Amino acid sequence: MTTTTPSRGRRRAPTRMERAAGKAAALQKPRVILALLLLLGLTSVMLLDGYLRAEVGGDERVRDGASSSKVPDKILDGGPIVSFRGGQATTTSVPARTIALTFDDGPNPTYTPQVLKILEKYDVPATFFVVGSMVSRYPGIVKDMVDQGNEVGIHTFTHVDLSYQSDARIRREMTQTQLALAGAAGITTTLFRAPYSSETDAIDNYSWPVYEKLGEEGYTSVFVDTDSDDWKKPGVSKIVQWATPSGTSGASVLMHDAGGDREQTIAALPKYIEKMRAKGYTFTTISGVVEAQNTGARFLGGDQNGDRAGTEAGTEAGTRRLQAAHREATGTTLYEGKALVAAVAVAEYTVPTLSVGLVIVGVAVMGRFGMMLVLARRHHRQRNRRRFSWGPTVTRPVTVIVPAYNEKECIANTLESLARSTHPIEVIVVDDGSSDGTSEIAREAAHRLGMTNVRVIRQENAGKPAALNNGVRSASHDIVVMMDGDTVFEPDTVRQLVQPFANDEVGAVAGNAKVGNRNTVIGAWQHIEYVMGFNLDRRMYDLLRCMPTIPGAIGAFRREAVLQVGGMSEDTLAEDTDITIAMHRAGWRVVYQEHARAWTEAPGSLKQLWSQRYRWSYGTMQALWKHRKSLTDKGPSGRFGRVGMPLVVIFQIVTPVFAPLIDVFTAYSMIFVDFRAALYAWLAVLGIQLVCAAYAFRLDKEKYRYLLMMPLQQLAYRQMMYLVLIHSCITALTGGRLRWQKLKRTGEVGTPAGVG
Repeated sequence: MTTTTPSRGRRRAPTRMERAAGKAAALQKPRVILALLLLLGLTSVMLLDGYLRAEVGGDERVRDGASSSKVPDKILDGGPIVSFRGGQATTTSVPARTIALTFDDGPNPTYTPQVLKILEKYDVPATFFVVGSMVSRYPGIVKDMVDQGNEVGIHTFTHVDLSYQSDARIRREMTQTQLALAGAAGITTTLFRAPYSSETDAIDNYSWPVYEKLGEEGYTSVFVDTDSDDWKKPGVSKIVQWATPSGTSGASVLMHDAGGDREQTIAALPKYIEKMRAKGYTFTTISGVVEAQNTGARFLGGDQNGDRAGTEAGTEAGTRRLQAAHREATGTTLYEGKALVAAVAVAEYTVPTLSVGLVIVGVAVMGRFGMMLVLARRHHRQRNRRRFSWGPTVTRPVTVIVPAYNEKECIANTLESLARSTHPIEVIVVDDGSSDGTSEIAREAAHRLGMTNVRVIRQENAGKPAALNNGVRSASHDIVVMMDGDTVFEPDTVRQLVQPFANDEVGAVAGNAKVGNRNTVIGAWQHIEYVMGFNLDRRMYDLLRCMPTIPGAIGAFRREAVLQVGGMSEDTLAEDTDITIAMHRAGWRVVYQEHARAWTEAPGSLKQLWSQRYRWSYGTMQALWKHRKSLTDKGPSGRFGRVGMPLVVIFQIVTPVFAPLIDVFTAYSMIFVDFRAALYAWLAVLGIQLVCAAYAFRLDKEKYRYLLMMPLQQLAYRQMMYLVLIHSCITALTGGRLRWQKLKRTGEVGTPAGVG
């Protein structure tokens, strides 16, 4: 055993990369905040969209037969318009031969414009009781509605039955609808119609307090005399018949311009107008009815014979009366309303776009699972054929390089595992300026184990790539095996790992990294990820001849190939990915040897895990960008650019970045659409993943019991990995740099015999 020690004395100056990393470290917190803000923004948009499209809680409807003992008889027996003056409730009836035509549940982008066109053609005004969520989604229709001379009333924001709602919920429903009207048409209104209401004699003890409270705040509640029941879709003739009052009675008539298929309503409306005019009826708005009573004169929307001049005069008068229910929105109300409409516009654009993205991501995810299963099976069958051989058995000695920085807890276990190697090796431990006595522990362990083939080289702290390059330069053999200082090999690992070098085309070999500390929840999650996500992937990439990464925990290289590509680069944080791609571009073949197993200590805390995966994902992006010209490389050296680069970008960056859409839309669907269907869909995706994971465990001969942790992994661990990747993308886009981060080790991963 030999030792090389640098001169000691003054403290070294920080390297260029360390200085850049120090500056970047101060920027990491703002980037984390930015990532969280983006996630919060997406969540807010989804919640807003869901709120606009569904009733959110507490939608119990008044049951038939409820008591009306607290409702005044004059209200139960009165007209359809209920007003409150001086704390006293009064009702107003529609004059004879007069129709106050009302529409509920709009606006609807398909049917409301058709209704407006018919009303304009016949010079008929109407009162539209609009749903605030629909107003905020289709503000242009409401503006056209008001500009045309029609009247607008509130039908709540989410079409919820207010009878059982809290005061806060009632206030919110009304205020939000007023804001939507302010943002859409610059108005507010004093008219209100409760969802699921009908005639005044249906008011009961549950709903009456709502009307009283709103009346005290200045609202006029509007009911119906005649219901067309068009929502039942009984046919055009039935709608016309049911909307016609008996004799010459006036009526507040209910139709719908939204809430379902309204083709029959559209077909019935002109027939109804023509029929009622033929019977001598005129049309007005709710405000027109109230004003007619207040002035003691009945407002006519045209003469009884349909005289054009009278109709025009009536329409003009109707427009003036329309303004009685409207108030011009000003100040805070106007600006808050415009902000609401703008936010909804963003949601209306974002959610459909995300839906398309969800389909694409879903197809990509399922496609990846399918590719992994098919190609991994083919790889397994190919490599386990009796006649399969890389060539003559490789028996010559190789050099094992162990870069180590403050590995006092692990380095002895690492050397002990190498002492049992069945293949001849020399070991070079490169101590990268450790301050915890790593080199002394390594020398003592080598002496205790009787390992005369160990050299400990101590250098000033310069980073992992520099340590590996130092080891390569000092290697005595033409094949070098690289491993981490917190990793242990099985006795047969090195022998298995170097066999592919019998093929002269092979320049590098990736081994099978295993999680040694898998008996904790975090360790079990990473164990599933290693077996399924890493090793199953590597089988696929191996078969496609575009392996993107040789793991730092276990990999082997031809020494001449490493020197040919310039050694381990410090340009990226993922030196293993960097050199792997460089090998491909130099024309070397990179393969996967699943029988060469290494046991590594995975991060034991969420903070350490975040740091590690952040470095990995960001380093991978750096390496891909560095080797972007591989896309145009020709011949065998361009295979990675043609096949591997697109697969890595799609499967390891793009798809994972957008994969949270699946979870977001699952939660969205559970809350706002169909809980059971969304749950079944999520379970189906989980089932597919379990099948893939089970097959990966079978190939690696792992125990299936760890798969019991997979549902929890999907709910917690996977979300963290998404955030890490998003954080890395933001760092890449903002031009940040990171240093090689040292993780805290415990040394709990001993020799392979002690790993279960």
